[in-house]
Amino acid sequence: MKLRYLLILGLSSLVMVGCVREVSKNQANGSPIAVNATVPVSSTQAKPLANSAQSPNSIAMKSGTFVSGEHTTQGKVRITTKDGKSFLELDESFKTSESGPDLVVILHRSDNVINSTKPPSYPLKNGDYFILAPLQKYSGAQIYSIPQNINLADYKSIAIWCRKFNATFGAASLSQ
Repeated sequence: MKLRYLLILGLSSLVMVGCVREVSKNQANGSPIAVNATVPVSSTQAKPLANSAQSPNSIAMKSGTFVSGEHTTQGKVRITTKDGKSFLELDESFKTSESGPDLVVILHRSDNVINSTKPPSYPLKNGDYFILAPLQKYSGAQIYSIPQNINLADYKSIAIWCRKFNATFGAASLSQ
């Protein structure tokens, strides 16, 4: 078990060093910062993008409104495309509780995550979701890149999930 923690610590250090280099490089050429400073859950994990409102020339494909689960969560979410790439966008009205460690943004297969799970924590089953990225901040607009190998037709909801305690803070069903 100690070896596992040492390995995670070592990988985290490598990721942080790489992120510092990436931030420095992006700041030098004026690019928006796109950093994911955690150890990826999978090699296809998406990276959060710079916090901003909807990108110009993007097209909304699906959208939804958050419903609270274990903690109050509110706001709107939409999936957009721009230049053949898909993005998940949380709007300015997004807000969730600051009481959770290890909060992540996920795509979920169910069209109603809260009603398909049990209170009070609304736990998720492995295989029913895909982790996009760690939550950037507890409130406000934010954008996450969706990997191109993800078939969005397989996912009907977005959720804010506490990975450590398997607790769904809130979820939004997506509609056209």
